[in-house]
Order: sequence, then structure tokens, then C-alpha cells
Amino acid sequence: MVDWLDPLLLARWQFGLTTIYHFLFVPLTIGLAFTVAIFQTMWVRTDHAKYLQLTKFFGTIFLINFAMGVVTGIVQEFQFGMNWSDYSRFVGDVFGAPLAFEGILAFFLEATFIGLWIFGWDKLPRGIHLACIWIVSAGSIASAYFIIAANAFMQNPIAFQMNEEKGRAELTSIGELLANPIALAAFPHTIFACFMVSAGLIITVAAWHLARNQHLETMRPALKFGLWMMLIAGVATTFFGDQLSLAMVEAQPMKMAAAEALYHTTAGASFSVFTLGTPDGVHELFSIRVPHLLSFLSTHDFFGTVEGINNLQDQYQTLYGPGDYTPIIWVTYWSFRWMIGLGMIHMLVAVVGLWLTRKGRMPANPWVWRAAVWAFPASLAAMTMGWIFTEMGRQPWLVFGLLKTADGVSPGVSGLEVLISLIAFTLVYGILAVVEFKLIVRAVKKGPDDLPAPDPETGVVTPRVTVY
Repeated sequence: MVDWLDPLLLARWQFGLTTIYHFLFVPLTIGLAFTVAIFQTMWVRTDHAKYLQLTKFFGTIFLINFAMGVVTGIVQEFQFGMNWSDYSRFVGDVFGAPLAFEGILAFFLEATFIGLWIFGWDKLPRGIHLACIWIVSAGSIASAYFIIAANAFMQNPIAFQMNEEKGRAELTSIGELLANPIALAAFPHTIFACFMVSAGLIITVAAWHLARNQHLETMRPALKFGLWMMLIAGVATTFFGDQLSLAMVEAQPMKMAAAEALYHTTAGASFSVFTLGTPDGVHELFSIRVPHLLSFLSTHDFFGTVEGINNLQDQYQTLYGPGDYTPIIWVTYWSFRWMIGLGMIHMLVAVVGLWLTRKGRMPANPWVWRAAVWAFPASLAAMTMGWIFTEMGRQPWLVFGLLKTADGVSPGVSGLEVLISLIAFTLVYGILAVVEFKLIVRAVKKGPDDLPAPDPETGVVTPRVTVY
């Protein structure tokens, strides 16, 4: 029977809620900062008014999203001290180092130069103003790396030594920590996935306006840009996802076994596209499989050996003592497939979209635009599924092989206290979600602002000062 006042259960739900909610803003912030920088660069280089319109239009959405991301990110970090104090005490010396870099270096760049970019339109030379948004983009990407490096320690703990007297892990090399193989593999995979989310937003917005025959001079090039960005970023995400799977198998073989619900060590293991069966893997009722694909994804050898859940469970009991070291199989299995499936669908949508819009064509069938409008929510769902798979596949560990999730929760916090804060966070985040959604939808429906007429002598369009 589930104890609904169990502090561990409630703390996990609270951190899961705040993390997923915060993560809704992160990929769009990273992707849009880069996208807006590209649009502004195209305007500076060509003086075409449509690129200035796109810069300011998507810049408005970027700033709304950035503000919400900052607020939710701060709340998320508070929980390390509130609900996970034993975890903070155990790995704070290691985990805190990349987070300090993220706050002092990367976020400082973002916060400083985003202010200069917002208020510097008519005060800074074009080149310097353009550099500001590129620095914001670089800061957001650097911020992502430091956070991924911190998370990589939880997946593959390195660069530390145990202080037995204090019962905690202590950092030995910041360079080694930042060069964690999991971080090096996860970073490009994550960044290009962020670009897919940004491309999804551009496709959704452009499709919505083009279906209504609005803002054609800006939304047509925006759609083409989004489709190409989706395709290129999708190919890169797939490639680096393959590299990440190799690193994952090396550091956490149980995660790959759980992703396939593979219970027995198998050579030439197949990949199931869809399976119905019993949770213990004994009875398989129905399955659609691709022969040898799981072995190739895990080892780059179609006949390679993939360790199974039961075999790994026995190994871990020998290494770590009695216990269940298996993650929730149905969560890892289906989150892995939703991540891959939605990613593949997006690449297909990009290819079809580029074909339908070739040589200036615009589809007349309204169902094309209705389907395209789902590009953004589906791309965001794909990335969220990837994050859920990454974190849930590590269970029951907070730090793999070092600290179990059950041992990281704050000992002095009661279930009732966590429940109260969980309800409060849920209500506040629900309100913020409504505010965010309405602000972005209002900005999207409004569309790009009309530009002032070009200067009669120079032909250059000078942007108005905009308070976002």
C-alpha cells in the first residue's frame, strides 16, 4: 500500500514536477537565442526588413520564455537544500562546482548582455548590438554545458575521492569533471535537440499565419528556415544520440537494458518498436521488432552482446548488496520510444514540408497547415521524454553506484511539509503556466510589427525603440 505522506515519494514528485516544468523553458531559451541571433545577423548583413521583423518578433517570444525560465530555475535549486539535504551534503563539493560556473560565468553573460540587447537598439552600433545577442546565445549554451556536466556526475561519477571521515565525496579535478564522457556525449545531443524545439516553434507560428494568409513576406521565409533547421538539427541530434547511447552503455548498462525491457543477456539483440507483454518479460504477447538493431545501437556491432536486466541485477547485488536495482521498466521503455519516434516524425515532417514548399509553392490543403501547427508541442514533448528517460533510467540511484535516491532525502522534513510545498508549487506553477501561455499566444497572434518606412536617402530601415 502506498504511503501518500512518505517524504521520499513526495520529494520525488515535487522535484519531478518542478524539473519538468522548468525544462519546458530551457530548450526554447537556448534554441531561440541562437535563432534570433541568426535572424539579426541576416538583417545586419542584408538590410532586408523581413529579417528585422523576424528578429524582433521571435525576440519577444524569447524574452517572455527567458523570464519564466529564470524564475522556475531558481525555485528548482532551492529544493537541493529543502528536500534533498543529504544529497547536497554528500556531493555538494562536486556537484556545486559546475553549478557555480553556470551561475557566475554563463548566467552572468546572459543576464548582462540580454539587458544591453533589449535597451540598446538605438543606442549601440549595429555590430556591437548584434554581438550582444550572440553573447546571450553563447551564455545560454555554456550554461547548458555546466548543468549537463553536473548531471553527468550523477550518471557517471568521476573526478572525486571519498572522505570517509565526513562521509562525503570531494572534488579532485574540475577539468576531469567537466570532461566527463557522458557530458561530452550528452551536450551536443541536447543542444541540437534544443534547436529542434526552436525550429518546431518557428514552423508552428509560420504555419498558423500562412494558413490565414497573414504576414506572407515574413512567414514564408520563416517557415523555410524552420524546416531546414529542423532537418539539420534532427540529423545532428540523431548522430550525437548514437554517440550518447555508446557512452550510456559503458557507464550505465542497466539503463539501455531497461530501455528495451531486455531481461536476458543477448547477442544480436533486436529492437522492439512496439511490445505488449508481462512486466517481468516472461510472456511477450505481441511485438514488432527490428533484428539486431539494439546490438548495433549499444555496441556498433549487429551481433554485439547486450547485457540483460536479470544479469545486471545479479551483478549489482554482488557489488552493492541486496536490493532492487531495476528502474521502472514501462517508464524507461516508453519514454525512450516516444523520444525517438517523435524525433523521427519531425525529420519526416521537415522533409515533406520542404518538398511541398519547393520553388515558392504554398500548400492549398488546410490539413497540411493543421498538421504543421503541432510541430512545436510535439518537439517539446520529444525532448521532455528524453529527459524523463535520462533521469528515470538512473533509478534507484541519485548518484550511480554511490548514493541511492532513498538516501538523499532530507531527514528532518516531514511528509506533510513536503505535501504542503508540493501543493503550493503546483498552484503557483499552474498560474504561471496560464500567464506564459497567454503572453506567448498573444505575441504569436499579433505577429510581426509593421516597420517604419526606409530612409529616403539611404534606403536603410531604422528600428524603433521597443520595450519588450
